[in-house]
Amino acid sequence: MRLALPGLPGEADFMTAYQAALHSEKVAAKLVIKRQGNLGTFDRLVTEYFVSPEFRRLGPNTQINYRRIIAKRADTPGAANDLLKKIRILIHFAIDNGWRADDPTLRLKKFADGEFHTWTDEEISVFEARWSKGSCERTEFALLPCTGQRRSDVVRMAWDDVDVGSIRVVQGKTGAKLPVPLHPDLSAALSAWPQRGERILLTSIGKPFTSNRFGNFMANKIADAGLPDRCVTHGLRNAAARRLAEAGCIAAITGHRTLVEVSRYTKAADQVCLALTAIDCLTARQSAQRAPTPAKRVGKNPEKSN
Repeated sequence: MRLALPGLPGEADFMTAYQAALHSEKVAAKLVIKRQGNLGTFDRLVTEYFVSPEFRRLGPNTQINYRRIIAKRADTPGAANDLLKKIRILIHFAIDNGWRADDPTLRLKKFADGEFHTWTDEEISVFEARWSKGSCERTEFALLPCTGQRRSDVVRMAWDDVDVGSIRVVQGKTGAKLPVPLHPDLSAALSAWPQRGERILLTSIGKPFTSNRFGNFMANKIADAGLPDRCVTHGLRNAAARRLAEAGCIAAITGHRTLVEVSRYTKAADQVCLALTAIDCLTARQSAQRAPTPAKRVGKNPEKSN
């Protein structure tokens, strides 16, 4: 089995992914030996899926996440929606292999409150007013709505990824390679932020953030800004997609490939060209919104005067 691991040997992300890959292989081997299950059972379906090429093509961290979700019961709407998604993956795997002819989950609907709140422009302004440019909080925040990427991808962004007005992104979940043009707000935030190491974002002790630690850090800072509980980190990805949609742009920035839910978009044929156009359109729209409204002229219409 071959997997592409992030970073370089010895780096935190590389070693984490390496250990996850080793763990995944060991667990898969144990499942084959101890949990084969009888044909037609759910245990057998899970076992076969975990050793299948479809599962092995997933990234190490995604494999761990899938195992965790499939193995547990869902006790919240968001977790229930995620579990339903994974069960559908298993069912489709069974159909593809001729073990089942239909999808019993076809008519099951997701919980409406399982979706992440999309930040409003007012909520974004509240956070920006609380944390000034040059602060760790403002820099971390700018990377989210200005690139539209997941927090797991944001924490891996390095200074070497910033080149000639864009930042290179390789999405860990999809493998999509996205050169994202730098929004002026992000350029300003990065210019005010000192380069302390290879990664753009580092903890207070100079270590790279993990995705979970970054999420916890941002949750605390969002609360410190006085924002409501509905404002979570992932909602900033939705906000980026909303802004791009309002500017009339296809989301070549976020990497989404379908129009399901508020933050999913069709994949662009020429991502680089569309991404440049998207940032230009978004910047122009925001500049127009910030411009003062001209005063209305008072007087008679000369065409109606005698």
